[in-house]
Amino acid sequence: MAAPILSYECLGLVQGDGWLFRGLDVYVGERDRLALIGRNGAGKTTFLKCLADLIETDEGRRSIVPGTRVVLLEQDPDMSGHVTLRDWAVSGADAPAEHEVAAIADQLGGDLDRPVATASGGERRRAAIARALAQDPDVLLLDEPTNHLDLGAIEWLEDWLKRFKGAFIVISHDRTFLTRLTRSCIWLDRGDLRRAEIGFGGFEAWTEQVYEEEARAAEKLEAKLKLELHWLQRGVTARRRRNQGRLAKLNEMRAQRAAMIGGPGTAKLGLARDDVRTKTVIDAENVSKVFGERTIIRDFTLRIQRGDRIGLVGPNGAGKTTLLKLLTGEIAPDSGRVTLAKTLSGIVIDQQRKLMEPGKKVRDVLADGGDWITVRGEKKHIKGYLKEFLFNPEMTETPIGSLSGGERSRLLLAREFAREANLLVLDEPTNDLDLETLDLLQEVIADYEGTVLIVSHDRDFLDRTVTVTLGLDGSGKVDIVAGGYEDWLRRRGSSSSKVGPQGGAQAALRSSDERKAPASALGPRPSPGNKLSYKDQRDLDRLPGEIERIEREIAATEQALADPDLYTRDFQRFSDLTARSAKLRSEKDEAEERWLEVAEMAETLSAGAGS
Repeated sequence: MAAPILSYECLGLVQGDGWLFRGLDVYVGERDRLALIGRNGAGKTTFLKCLADLIETDEGRRSIVPGTRVVLLEQDPDMSGHVTLRDWAVSGADAPAEHEVAAIADQLGGDLDRPVATASGGERRRAAIARALAQDPDVLLLDEPTNHLDLGAIEWLEDWLKRFKGAFIVISHDRTFLTRLTRSCIWLDRGDLRRAEIGFGGFEAWTEQVYEEEARAAEKLEAKLKLELHWLQRGVTARRRRNQGRLAKLNEMRAQRAAMIGGPGTAKLGLARDDVRTKTVIDAENVSKVFGERTIIRDFTLRIQRGDRIGLVGPNGAGKTTLLKLLTGEIAPDSGRVTLAKTLSGIVIDQQRKLMEPGKKVRDVLADGGDWITVRGEKKHIKGYLKEFLFNPEMTETPIGSLSGGERSRLLLAREFAREANLLVLDEPTNDLDLETLDLLQEVIADYEGTVLIVSHDRDFLDRTVTVTLGLDGSGKVDIVAGGYEDWLRRRGSSSSKVGPQGGAQAALRSSDERKAPASALGPRPSPGNKLSYKDQRDLDRLPGEIERIEREIAATEQALADPDLYTRDFQRFSDLTARSAKLRSEKDEAEERWLEVAEMAETLSAGAGS
């Protein structure tokens, strides 16, 4: 193994009345791609700040190769005292050059001249990313980099990180993002740090084996009670079996929905059975909405039934919020009609988390200061209910201000899911959640008997939860696809405007609603009017499928490498699989670079032909 460029030995930090973690050893090689994984409250963000030397630790020794630049992308950087995002992005002792920040922000679709006071979460996040990347880091520490980003910006960031010559450690709830980018995992769990040389694709299999080994060891030592609470919360094997059953049910629901939806370009739903109208909760017919001279929604027709899980995807500004407000009756269409069932009662879980006042206690938020909560008509003690949402039951007196961002989000979900309603509206529900809470949220949604409307840029989450995807591209048209994000991506890929691994999101990022990247940053530009060569066209058509095949092989290889006993049991197989994994990742990088090259050439030719 090459010498690390950044390391920390015996890292220890006291928080509150005890050690947050102690005795942790971590090393970062010059080309490492590390996923940092752990439950909300485990200390992941604090751990990154220790590596960045922004927190004085109580124990340990930090070592760094001279000249190594470490840059931390924080979840919510402090921008107070600055008038515009540009002012903040180029401030400080290590500020990057303004033209470099502007070039990256331009490609991300960010507006650096936006006042800090009125900037949205997505605008602030784009400015923070532009500042971090423009600092030319050797080690990049990323804390939930995809929060508040639309799909185009997420995939732009993925492409940048694939080409990045340095090392990075990333905290993210976005499984697709982690699977595509990481090669190793470091797992912060119950104060300990474990490392496995597998990408995120093999993480779940690895952790399940770790838990099973711990359970066996605990039985032998007659100390099983030490693990009982954690094991009950995690429920690894049982949860996986339940998820497999739910996935089968979800696929069945998607198949039923597909039978009710016409072919591409047809939004009208046919009647699958005589009682379909009695099950309809929202009926939209020929709906259009215009703001100024721009048509946001055009001729949209959809009948939403009880039990549907509807996902809304598209770039920021494409009209997702407008469509959501139309479907829930918050605003009226300019033409067409939206009819809501008289019995429809909804709750909205938004991004603002307004109920989470720092001075309140968990008991106050969950049960208005009492000991009991009514969960959809059933009375439960708050300690038992907290346990269902992966909290320690003794946290009832904990102040909200001491909870992590993810714990606050989880507490809000617990409160809102207790209410009686037959419509849930979830606006970016995955922000700040850890992977275990995401699993729990997927279970709750799957078991929910009402209808769910979800706005999300989390591709994996949509693939695991929704029955119908509504895809918006900003032109007013809404694609209606039975299935999740990948199903929508395939639909777009089979349409006349063919897309590849970046899907509609890449095209959306470069749409007229977003800022264009500088010509120098977008690669080779053939002269307008020319056609792609036979080889270029063949690669444009062939490579998306090839990349998907390679990703499946990588996932299978890393799952095999996740076996902790493989090294000692069969060293030759371990060696072969390790070499195979490295070869596949190299092939994937080459294929993605080539696809981006020919896709940009095709885009330029298309733009030239249309001008």
